[in-house]
Amino acid sequence: MRSFGWWLRWVGGAALTLGCTALLMAAARPTGMAPQEQAARQTQPQLPLQAEVCRTIAAHPYDPASGLPMQAARPVPDQARCPVCGMFPARSPRWASQLIFDNGDAYFFDSPLSLFLYLRNVPHYSKGRAPAQVAASYVRDFQTGQWLPLPSAWFVHGSDAKGPMRAGNLPPFATQDQALAFAQAHGGAVWSAAQLQQALPDSLLRQAPHRHTQL
Repeated sequence: MRSFGWWLRWVGGAALTLGCTALLMAAARPTGMAPQEQAARQTQPQLPLQAEVCRTIAAHPYDPASGLPMQAARPVPDQARCPVCGMFPARSPRWASQLIFDNGDAYFFDSPLSLFLYLRNVPHYSKGRAPAQVAASYVRDFQTGQWLPLPSAWFVHGSDAKGPMRAGNLPPFATQDQALAFAQAHGGAVWSAAQLQQALPDSLLRQAPHRHTQL
């Protein structure tokens, strides 16, 4: 027959075990959350960690007080953000480009590549917009800094010129001869705007910053 001391030690050990178990369960549950709340939270759908989501960037409306024609190239606002990658084009003015819709709304881009990516899928980046609504688009001459209409510009792909994205940039030029001269000095191949709009090289398509989702 077991002694009273043995039973006392057994009860004490059992109580200690139960106490430790309760402490471990409490530590595993978020503070202030009941078991029912924790179970409901675990059943809620979660976005994949690799999913990248960015908000739609608003266009810049035409300002009649500027004195510029509605479809003329405009100065890049300091607060403007590229609708493709979210960067600030005003911080790299040599590479900036812009697009103007038929109602005067404008978007500004950190590089010609971002402009070409945007033109490939306008509704993807700007909900409710269509390519037919694009009235004008401009890039900056890499030598003079002057605005050039996109359709008449020439570009060099694969040179050593590093723009805002550090790779996949397309320095623009007013003439084919100027682009050829740059390519001879800095490497790369010359492309017309029409060629790039028809089919961007795979190496440029891979430079798309991320999957853009309308929110």
